[in-house]
Amino acid sequence: MSKLVKGLVTEEMRLRYEGFASACVIDFTGMNVQEQEKLRTTLRAKKGRVQVVKNSIARRAFAGGPLEPLGKSLEGPCAVVVSTESAVDVAKTLMEAAKEFTKLTLKKAIFEGDPELISVEQLSKLKGRRELVGEIAGLVGSPGRALAGCLQSPQAKIAGCLKSLADKARS
Repeated sequence: MSKLVKGLVTEEMRLRYEGFASACVIDFTGMNVQEQEKLRTTLRAKKGRVQVVKNSIARRAFAGGPLEPLGKSLEGPCAVVVSTESAVDVAKTLMEAAKEFTKLTLKKAIFEGDPELISVEQLSKLKGRRELVGEIAGLVGSPGRALAGCLQSPQAKIAGCLKSLADKARS
């Protein structure tokens, strides 16, 4: 491959992975076409995308960006998996797929640009975006519910007293 072509491929890959701070690296050498397509379809349902990469070009494309530590760790046959949704959900899907496809090898992952690489298994054990948003909403709403309960309680007592006085006045 000429330097010009390598430069163009590197630039295209840099643009493709721009904006991603989380990714997983897998190796599906030995899987047949039907298994690979089933894996890709499963990942597409989670808004995931798989691309087999040439390690040297990926290292250059990831250089200077949040995926740089991942690029430095690429060895052997590699495919990069990214998602526009939650990287944790993709990692969980990959863990399930590894049980089904014995030749699928899960390598390393990077989460939100953290320079510490983790295994795909460790990433799958983290809480997903949906779980975290729900937890935060519960924490934010909890004091508000308590305050509303405190404000509502005296009003209910006063309303009950006024109703009993109104009932006595009618009789």
